[in-house]
Amino acid sequence: MKIATWNVNSIKARLENAVSWFREAKPDIVCLQELKCEDSAFPTAAFEDLGYHCLVHGQKTYNGVAILSRMQPEDVRRGLPGDEADSQARYLEAVFSIPSGVVRVASLYLPNGNPIGTEKFAYKLAWMNRFENHVRHLLKLEEPCVLAGDYNVIPEARDARNPEAWLGDALYQPESRSKFRDLINLGLSDAIRQIHGDEAGLYTFWDYQAGAWQRNNGIRIDHLLLSPQAADLLADAQIMRDVRAQDRPSDHVPVMITIK
Repeated sequence: MKIATWNVNSIKARLENAVSWFREAKPDIVCLQELKCEDSAFPTAAFEDLGYHCLVHGQKTYNGVAILSRMQPEDVRRGLPGDEADSQARYLEAVFSIPSGVVRVASLYLPNGNPIGTEKFAYKLAWMNRFENHVRHLLKLEEPCVLAGDYNVIPEARDARNPEAWLGDALYQPESRSKFRDLINLGLSDAIRQIHGDEAGLYTFWDYQAGAWQRNNGIRIDHLLLSPQAADLLADAQIMRDVRAQDRPSDHVPVMITIK
């Protein structure tokens, strides 16, 4: 089974690219982020024609997450628990039945948090606290679980071509990185690191500015974190960096894992 995550940075602007990639990569489940459209505006027909069910939690102009799957989604959760007043569309979760049981998949778009010292950074940290609490609950279920998305966190210096350039950014603050480590310490596995170890140069995002793509000035902020039961099934994990070279690309690329 192939499960992927991809921040498309506007599904309307990237629809042709997305459809082309789906046809080529043939993923079974894809978690999309930053749709920038409401549920009714999502191009459902384009993906249904490819054989996918479309589960969407959208928001006009900003945010928005989706899970596209070849299997029917069950036990759907829209929104991260812990704050009923939070209206931002950043979390979507569903269960999928497979021959060996079930797999639970979440698509998440963690807050950016910039600029530091503002309510946006406080919201990021509070969201991460809520996410950690929810992950504790999910781990108690003892089932294969894949938490996939744009985490807006650079975990370590090796996850950036030029880490010094990010010292003043919310993505690389000690508080953000510490909370990411807290997730790992709960028992989650970083799929890319599980397969590729300490390898450097593994990036998922290249800014549109200053020739970042051409200079390979990237960072790794798109992650698939796995429960122990999912980690035991992991066979491969790859960053699909060639997608960044397409015409009018997203500034992120898909990351895809294969589980047995």
